[in-house]
Amino acid sequence: MSPRRSEKGKPLLPLKVTGTGSFLPEKRLTNDELAQFLDTSDEWIRTRTGIRTRHILSPEEIPATMGIRAAQRALTRAKRSPEDLDLLLVATNVPEEPIPGTAPHIALGLGMGKGAFADVSAGCAGFLYALAMAGAMLHAGMAETALVLGTEALSRFVNWQDRATCVLFGDGAGAVVLEKGQGASGILGVALRGDATKLGLLRIEAGGVRLPASSETVRAGKHFLQMEGKGLFRAAVGMMAEATRAALNQASLSLAEVDWLIPHQANLRIIEALVKRLRIPEGKVVVNIDRVANTSTASIPIALDELVQGGKVESGQILALTAFGAGACYGTVILRW
Repeated sequence: MSPRRSEKGKPLLPLKVTGTGSFLPEKRLTNDELAQFLDTSDEWIRTRTGIRTRHILSPEEIPATMGIRAAQRALTRAKRSPEDLDLLLVATNVPEEPIPGTAPHIALGLGMGKGAFADVSAGCAGFLYALAMAGAMLHAGMAETALVLGTEALSRFVNWQDRATCVLFGDGAGAVVLEKGQGASGILGVALRGDATKLGLLRIEAGGVRLPASSETVRAGKHFLQMEGKGLFRAAVGMMAEATRAALNQASLSLAEVDWLIPHQANLRIIEALVKRLRIPEGKVVVNIDRVANTSTASIPIALDELVQGGKVESGQILALTAFGAGACYGTVILRW
């Protein structure tokens, strides 16, 4: 069954983004600092990833605090209080606790009240999945005001002796407040995809019901994030390009009509290959991986917040948000501001 196609100029899911917010931990870790305990260098990391520095949670910091701070900033800019929220969707790869997850910790920290909340797990594409879900619920009349959050502390799940993975990730959170709309703004097209044959490209093997935590799994390093870099690179570019074209087709738009492309900030080489494949001018592409590294589910909302706070997004502009991640889950959301 083919997805419903939008009439040109008319949103599939009418809504307004009334506030954005983000938060990065104070502690910064540079490539030169990594080189003090890893067989690596600033040049090696920069030329392969585009990353210069990343923000890392200190051991005493509670991860949920990042999400709470980002959400508070988004709510303030939306001129809303936590009690106004009907819905909170939190995208994350590794929850605050296996049970009950992260969303209730965020809701409690915000003082949200009786609104609905839930975690969304779709790898680094989780924020886009949550954004589409929230938009559909607003459109269906199931909520009037929603907050969608991406928050991640993957620094606590990387092997700091493995330069192939630990140099890539940073911690952070980003949030948007969505309100039901009736005008031209909103979600114009959505393409959410999955390819389970690639689930082995990015994973943490232990800690779930398949392989519960034990002294053996800890000794074997099975609680660390594992990645097949070359396979991930090849898959990611094609995935995001395919989903972007599909979402634009649903929106009855062309690539030339996109004002801003906000890709998942996984690796600068992946972003460059995607831009080349889509033939989008570099001036339309949002990149902040050099400063924040790969913040997974938080990467797109952090980049969006920086763009908005920089005064670069104008009413009526077309934004293409695209990501890929573990699972493999991937997708694109086309948004008119």
